[in-house]
This record gives sequence, structure tokens and C-alpha cells, in this order.
Amino acid sequence: MTLSNRIRTKDWQTVNVILDFKELKVIKAAMNNVTVPKDWDRIVGYYYQHYSATIERLFQENGHPIDIKAEIPAG
Repeated sequence: MTLSNRIRTKDWQTVNVILDFKELKVIKAAMNNVTVPKDWDRIVGYYYQHYSATIERLFQENGHPIDIKAEIPAG
């Protein structure tokens, strides 16, 4: 996971997921060069399981309430 204030040309070519925490939207979502649905809640929920502190900080820094719909794996 990499954080950036702007999207570079290299990012469009090399990364699979680009999230905009200012606008709360998915800019790019792909897996194995296949575009996947740009479902904000699902994608943020997935990453929240692995990067909760970072995700919470991004919501706070952009003035949004922390509203995560994380899918908790059974176990």
C-alpha cells in the first residue's frame, strides 16, 4: 500500500487499486488486468482488515466520519 496526494502516470500503469479518500470514490480497480466493480464499501472494507489505522487516518484527515463496512471473516 502506498499513499500519495496525487496520481502519477506511472501509478495508472502499475497499480491495481486507486482510492480517493477526499471524494470517497474508487478511481481504479483491477485484478490481473481485469477491471472489477468500483464498489467503495467493499474495497475499503477489504483494505481496512489489513490497514485499519491508515484507513481511519485517511478518513479523519479528509474530514469524513469513519464508516467502514468491513467483511469480517468467519473463524
